[in-house]
Amino acid sequence: MAVKLSGEDLLKRLPEVRGRLSADVLLSGLTWFRVGGPAEVVFSPADEDDLAGFLRELSDEIPVTTIGVGSNLLVRDGGIPGVIIRLGRGFSYINIEDDFRIRAGSAVPDVKLALAAAQAGIAGLAFYRGIPGSIGGALRMNGGSYGTETKDVVREVRAVNPAGEQILLKVEEMGYSYRHCSVPEDIIFTEAVFQGEAGEVEQIAEDMQAITNAREQTQPIRSRTGGSTFKNPPGQKSWQLIDAAGCRGLRVGGAHVSEKHCNFLINDGDASAADLETLGETVRERVQAHSGILLEWEIKRIGIA
Repeated sequence: MAVKLSGEDLLKRLPEVRGRLSADVLLSGLTWFRVGGPAEVVFSPADEDDLAGFLRELSDEIPVTTIGVGSNLLVRDGGIPGVIIRLGRGFSYINIEDDFRIRAGSAVPDVKLALAAAQAGIAGLAFYRGIPGSIGGALRMNGGSYGTETKDVVREVRAVNPAGEQILLKVEEMGYSYRHCSVPEDIIFTEAVFQGEAGEVEQIAEDMQAITNAREQTQPIRSRTGGSTFKNPPGQKSWQLIDAAGCRGLRVGGAHVSEKHCNFLINDGDASAADLETLGETVRERVQAHSGILLEWEIKRIGIA
């Protein structure tokens, strides 16, 4: 059973690390929505060995949650007990390899992977320009945009399991489907190898600019948002269902449904996590009443309400 402690008390029970342990961290500063309560402890491991050693020695009584850059994430106002693992600088490398392959740490922002591939003349990864967040999140959610998904380009993934064992997963073992992989949530992805193909630098740059232009025209990318809120049902577009149910511009407290793209929720600046989650649930209820379709959250919601 999980033990709830104050952050400072919890620090005394944690293994020694080479990375950074921080107590009582307000998570609103780490999420794109800019909402969320405190984490008891945030651990930023120095590298994969540091992460593995920490997990090997950590008591089973202490809960562990992994987050990335906080893009597709809603942290509830009560915060998160136990240890938050947030991969940082030690997992932010990009290495160009032979045969148009790229090896990248899971903390690398998706856009940086796309840029590195473009500069190396590697085609096939430009779609990452259209995905907010980091490689770790794209691996977990089978992130995709503009017709291509992570499963189409990833070849293998390094990870650490709760026992601190370092493992290698082939793409066939990831169990990918639409915005989902079947690897257990408590396995932490640390690195991935991507397969591209030969391309012209100028053409790849044009493709990426087209993606950038399309996003700026159709999505509220400069607002406090968590990206696409709901998964697209088979054969349907969530935004169309939301619009048809009369939810464009709908408000709850300091949150509203984007008028620009109504599959995005916006924090006007003073929203709570409860405002955003209530708004999302209200949208789901109205869409179901109007169309009979119950939308599935794409944004991950974690923590204590």
